[in-house]
Order: sequence, then C-alpha cells, then structure tokens
Amino acid sequence: MRFRKIINDPVYGFITFNDPLIFQIISHPYYQRLRRIKQMALAHLVYPGAVHTRLHHSLGAYHLMSNALAELKDKGINISEEEERGAKIAILLHDIGHGPFSHALETVLVEDLNHEELSILIMEELNKQFDGQLQTAITIFRNQYPKKFLHQLVSGQLDVDRMDYLSRDSFFTGVSEGVIGYDRIIKMLTVHEGELMVEEKAIYSIEEFLVSRRLMYWQVYLHKTVLSAEMMLVKILERARELGLRNPNLLPESILKKFLLNQLPGSLKDNLDAFCRLDDTDITSAIKAWTDHPDIVLSLLSRGIIGRELLKVKFQNRPIEEITVAEMRQEIARRLGISMEEAAYLLFTGEAVNRTYDPYDERINILFKDGKVKDISQVDDALIQHNLASPVKKFYICFLK
Repeated sequence: MRFRKIINDPVYGFITFNDPLIFQIISHPYYQRLRRIKQMALAHLVYPGAVHTRLHHSLGAYHLMSNALAELKDKGINISEEEERGAKIAILLHDIGHGPFSHALETVLVEDLNHEELSILIMEELNKQFDGQLQTAITIFRNQYPKKFLHQLVSGQLDVDRMDYLSRDSFFTGVSEGVIGYDRIIKMLTVHEGELMVEEKAIYSIEEFLVSRRLMYWQVYLHKTVLSAEMMLVKILERARELGLRNPNLLPESILKKFLLNQLPGSLKDNLDAFCRLDDTDITSAIKAWTDHPDIVLSLLSRGIIGRELLKVKFQNRPIEEITVAEMRQEIARRLGISMEEAAYLLFTGEAVNRTYDPYDERINILFKDGKVKDISQVDDALIQHNLASPVKKFYICFLK
C-alpha cells in the first residue's frame, strides 16, 4: 500500500505527504520543537491572532514547494524524484535553526551564527541520523546544486518561503494587505537557462506580491508596538546575561542560563541537542520568574512584557540627537534611582529598514513571449521601477513612559 498522510492546514486546506522519509523528518524531535516557537515572536501583543508557529509556516512552505515542482514538471522541466525530494526537504527544514521567538533573539542566545547557519548544522546532524538521505537537500539549501532554480524556490526574491509567510501572517493577523495571489504566481513559474523566472502574464501578480511585502513590513513586522515588545525581550536577556556574568547564582540553573552565560562545553555543533530543547516556553517561564527579581531593570522590563506595559516608541526620519537621549536617560535614572548605564536598558535608539526589492541582489526575472528576459524593475511602466526598489529607513527611540 502506498504511503500517504494528510494534515489539515487553515490556509491551504489539506497538505499531503506521500514520502515516508519526509514524514519521519516531520516526526523527529528537532522538527517538532517548531511547534513551540511562534512564527511572529511577540506580534500577538498587537494582533492577538498571530500565535501560529514555525511548524505551521514550514508545512505551508512545503505545500507551496510541492505545487511549484508539480507545475514545473508539467511544463516539461526535468526534475528527478531525488531532486524533488531534496527540494521538499530543504524547504521543510529551512527554518529548523530558529531559536526561541525567531528573529527577535537570533543574535542574543547564539552569537556569530544566524539561523540559516544553524539550520545547516541541524540538517547535517539529521543527515547522519537518516544515513545520508538528506544530502541532496543540503546541497540545494547551500546553493551548490547544479540546477539553481531549485535553490531559488527555497531562498530567493520569489521563493515559496516568502509566499507562505505573507499569506499565513496575513491570515492570522487579519491584515488583508498581505494577501497575495500565490496560486497564480506558482502557475506562472518557469525555468529558463537553469534559472527560475515568471512568465510575462504574471507581471501584475509580482507587483502585488512586492507591494504586499512592503505594506506587511510597516503594518505588521515593523509595527512600532511589535518593535517595542521585541526590543524589550532582547534587553531582558541582555540584562539577565549581564547580571549572571557578575554573579551566576542570580540566575537559576537551566539550559537558558547555559546559553546566556556561554557555559556549554565545546562548540554549538557539539550542543545541538541542548539548542533543540530551547523554545519560547523557556524564555516565557524565565521572564515570569524575573518579574519579582530584585534587579529593578530586569523586573521592570519583565513585568512590562508579561502585563503588556510596553516602552513607548517614536519614529522619525532623522537620527535622534545624542543630547536628547542623554537628557532622557538622566531623567529615568533620577526617577528610578539607577545608574545611567542601567537607564540605557529603558531608553535606546535604533533603525527600522524596509527594503521591498533589491535589484542588485537576487532578481525577479520576467520571461517574455519573444524569449527576452528582463528584471521586474526594468519592465516598462512597472510599479517597482518607480519607487519600491529604494529602501525606506526610519529612526526610532524606545523609552520608559
């Protein structure tokens, strides 16, 4: 009897799995950890429905990858069974290296390694456990496979990763601006000279996709309250680390403490099991405990996250003047009886950048009926040509009310 499993997804309906190896990977504890990591970190403090997980997103991206590969094969593109399996596994595991609260804590818990590099480490470990059956997936993920379009489906300007997170995040936040015609874009995908492209008929769908990305970034991902919450989360762990380095007894024994204080022996590669036991629950439990911590800064920030009493945020088009920052920190320090260094945890500045499309990076190429190829930014009268290719930068200040 042929292997077949189905999962009911709220965005796409039923997702089908007909490869026993892929189902074994999904059942692995490293993958199941993604159930306990929210896709959008603390965005649910603004959009209460945004509590979907990395596992939701991973399964959705797998579904879109399956559809894209089937479409390309129908158009006569040569894709072997091993290549199809490799591309599906690559997208299934593309976010396996995310730590708790996803991007928000990416550089706090594990320094000098981003989630893509962590994903590769975990994929290589899984490859050992599954007797080398993930090698093609790893080669595709690393962009070392001869058929470049397979990697472009996993990671590129028009990859199924972005198609799913825009559709899914829009669905769970209720922000309709993120709705994209992912099904039409997939129908219009093609391969020309080994690279992924879209047919001429899809130009307007691509523009809609790019506009949706820009709107979702300002309205959801870089929403000022979401930004405040996630930066508070970062500051909490940075403060906990500072206190723990001064006196390790101030933090209870846990895997989180070992990562914060770099107490694990050997490299991260030697401690993948420990990393894959960390999830949002560990961070949330620690923050709840720290609401009663004797340190004023740590307890104040922790109560702010738990009770949704967040730092105020202001955006402006120019950098915040240093004298303004110093004066405001001095006022906070005086009011709370803390040092200026401690007040820096409660008032800080930063930049928020929204880059919709970078024509100098990965390109979205349009294949015309006459065989010509143009980047979307070079198409006559294309909206992207006029203003969406330029990054938009805003400067912000977060401060205690």
